[in-house]
Amino acid sequence: MNDPLVSRMRQFGTTIFAEMSALAVRTGSINLGQGFPDTDGPPAMLDRAVEAIRSGANQYPPGPGVPELRQAVAEHRRRHYDLAYDPDGEVLVTVGATEAIAASVLALCEPGDEVIAFEPYYDSYAASIALAGARLVAVTLRPERGRFTFDPDELRAAVTPRTRAILVNSPHNPTGTVFTAEELACIAELCQERDLVAITDEVYEHLTFDGVAHIPMATLPGMRERTVMIASAGKTFSVTGWKTGWVCAPPELVRAVQTVKQFLTFTANGPWQLAVAYGLREELDWVAGLREGLEGKRDRLMSGLAAAGFEVLKPSGTYFVQTDIRPLGFTDGLELTRRLPELAGVVAIPTQVFYDHPDRGRHFVRFAFCKKDEVIDEAVTRLKRLGQ
Repeated sequence: MNDPLVSRMRQFGTTIFAEMSALAVRTGSINLGQGFPDTDGPPAMLDRAVEAIRSGANQYPPGPGVPELRQAVAEHRRRHYDLAYDPDGEVLVTVGATEAIAASVLALCEPGDEVIAFEPYYDSYAASIALAGARLVAVTLRPERGRFTFDPDELRAAVTPRTRAILVNSPHNPTGTVFTAEELACIAELCQERDLVAITDEVYEHLTFDGVAHIPMATLPGMRERTVMIASAGKTFSVTGWKTGWVCAPPELVRAVQTVKQFLTFTANGPWQLAVAYGLREELDWVAGLREGLEGKRDRLMSGLAAAGFEVLKPSGTYFVQTDIRPLGFTDGLELTRRLPELAGVVAIPTQVFYDHPDRGRHFVRFAFCKKDEVIDEAVTRLKRLGQ
């Protein structure tokens, strides 16, 4: 039989995360590849999930999400960003941010439309755009003065009459950059000038470092009405397995996304939704402590990687550090990461797989620092073998 998979999805196959996580298990290596913490979220929030299960919240919740979580999300948006969203019509709960992104792209893009994304990009973006029959147009982020940024002229040149949306991820995975007010204003100006929708992936909104502030695109003048704002509990509360996210947008955009979402998963995760509602209201001090701890872990890993011979680019947010492998004598990140378990007993992610133009990222490798200090220290000790 010929390959039964539809042609537009054949390029994707197994994700790099699955490949590298399996490699870590098979070789007994330390996994600094996939971005999941090795500690749990706030105990009181976990207890709320158990209580919800035991109290009978185990059947289908409402399609838009349980009212308690939608209200808590609306309160959070107002408290942190002075953004007013009606919990009944402007907030939609999703199965994590990944579903929110997919449902948004499928809802808003016709076959043949174009969606701009900044490369390197989270791998689900390309798959969601392909499923919609649309085309991804990549604008490259390049290191400049120690952080990744884009060329405004290159962004403007990427817009065509077929462009429907710009996918904006800040804080940005996998580079760790946090877009500045000036960078966001450039994107916003283009969205308004060319009548584009901004789909914003803000899952790391609370995980920024060194006093760098996360600025939601929807807070910029003229952007609330054309922004689909996406966030989730997974990274904020270290519960990535709960897969509980949300969309905030004007009613017409939420209706569009919900129309698609209802035929993907309909609804899900009633107990987790109730627990996350509690977390958003009561556990943001815990999140502040998480952010402080992650900043220290970032610095710990950066120091160790530099000592091992990598050129290290300092991230302002997320779970990840980008490294240039050329000072160690390597030029191909995919080749190195497949050999890294044998060479050093560590697994990382080759950044080039997140590019439409792999040559632009071939010399970068991404490491995750959302791990216990002793795990980071052992990984760094092992990586020093590369320079010997």
